[in-house]
Amino acid sequence: MLKRLLGVVPVVFGVLLLTFLLVHLVPGDPVEVMLGESASSADRSQLRAELGLDRPIHVQFGAYLGRLAQGDFGHSIHTRAPVSQMLAERLPATMRLALLALAIAIAIGLPLGIIAALRANRWPDKLATFSSLTLSAMPHFWLGPLLMMVFALWLGWLPVSGMDSAGSIVLPALTLGFGLSAILTRMTRASLLEVLNEDFVRTARAKGLPERQVILGHALRAGLLPVVTIVGLQLGSLLAGTVITETVFGWDGIGRLLVESIEKRDYPVTQACVLVIALIYVLVNLFTDLLYTQLDPRVRYSR
Repeated sequence: MLKRLLGVVPVVFGVLLLTFLLVHLVPGDPVEVMLGESASSADRSQLRAELGLDRPIHVQFGAYLGRLAQGDFGHSIHTRAPVSQMLAERLPATMRLALLALAIAIAIGLPLGIIAALRANRWPDKLATFSSLTLSAMPHFWLGPLLMMVFALWLGWLPVSGMDSAGSIVLPALTLGFGLSAILTRMTRASLLEVLNEDFVRTARAKGLPERQVILGHALRAGLLPVVTIVGLQLGSLLAGTVITETVFGWDGIGRLLVESIEKRDYPVTQACVLVIALIYVLVNLFTDLLYTQLDPRVRYSR
């Protein structure tokens, strides 16, 4: 665990460096966005100096790292509000959305994958495969408006967008969860089919264990390792995927904050959003590795 934690350091530094350089290379000047094209050169120079944008880029990066070392994400260029406060207000909404989408994906993908594996090459398998391929082919920016039309405009069951009611989270969560459920269905099916032919499964059946216990207690537990990997990776992808979904549904999370900060050339907010998403992604993968030892004793013993 200590080795993995130390391995996080160069990854995070690489994310910081690349994000800082790319943000500053994007065409557009935040000073012009704030003051407009009619501002005088003197006003632009004064504001650029106040924001520290007149210094060399390596000096700006060094100052940025120094602030981060003290736990300071800086202040928004436009609102002058602390970036840490903005993240604290937006991140819980994104986490709720991502976790609910993950729960939906697991609730749909795991049962479908198990049924497809146990009924391989029969109509349940073909139906599950067709459904997963169809869902995986639907991008978020297309599926989201489609769900809006059906459940919000035609049926009137759910709100179109925003965060005003408890039902507002359903449509964006379904948009994210459907795509992930397709991946989990295919992965669960493939993994379980491979495990069902292993010697320990045949031994369990030879001992006279009930088929339910053989599948759930032996085969499924061993077959969950690739599925856990996919879930861990996709949770990080969900946080990145919320950038599109939150924009479509007007969900005030970190994804929408990232889009707004890029449009306004708000460097500190953009860098902080990308950093938080990267950190969550790395920590989720670390937790996934640790979870391996609980699912498969062979991993624990080999270490």
